[in-house]
Amino acid sequence: MDEILNQALEFDVPIMQEEGIKFLINFIKENNIKNILEFGSAIGYSAINMALISNDIEITTIERDTFRYSLAVSNINKFNLEKQITIINDDVFNFEVSKNYDLVFIDAAKAQNTKFFEKVANNTKYIITDNLSFHGLVGTSIDIKSRNLRGLVRKIENYIEFLKSNKEFETKFYQIGDGIAVSKKKFKNGRWKSSFLNVFII
Repeated sequence: MDEILNQALEFDVPIMQEEGIKFLINFIKENNIKNILEFGSAIGYSAINMALISNDIEITTIERDTFRYSLAVSNINKFNLEKQITIINDDVFNFEVSKNYDLVFIDAAKAQNTKFFEKVANNTKYIITDNLSFHGLVGTSIDIKSRNLRGLVRKIENYIEFLKSNKEFETKFYQIGDGIAVSKKKFKNGRWKSSFLNVFII
């Protein structure tokens, strides 16, 4: 795993923070997740960590960037996980969601989070989204001078409001790593309870 961490530093590829990975692994274990769809493979770090939990976990992961995709393929092969992880080099919006997944993990273009969520809302019970603190900038968009960065942060803030107001999913926010949201499809009669702590409201 150290080699992948070094790749992330060398090629300036953002990967999930260690606290976030631990949270994700515990969530998968506690909820008996077996079939996962990931938006944003990067260099394979998250997918590999998820697959290593159990040899009966199957992951489909999508990466648009060709260079990152090639690194991810190499890393997956080094861990002999090619039977568990199917990686696709394409844009998420070209991917046809043709079956149901236990979990969808969104860790791709942050400005598109809402569209990613809507794309899979009918095909999963859980959706986890990473980077909702966005390096501590979420909640401070009014003070950001860079127009592009301010626009991106505002889109993340809008996504958080979208999650809070969504009638089909209940979302809990966690101040872990770079900010994680766990959305669970609501039961018809009642709400869901989470065993996780450290809930925070953005």
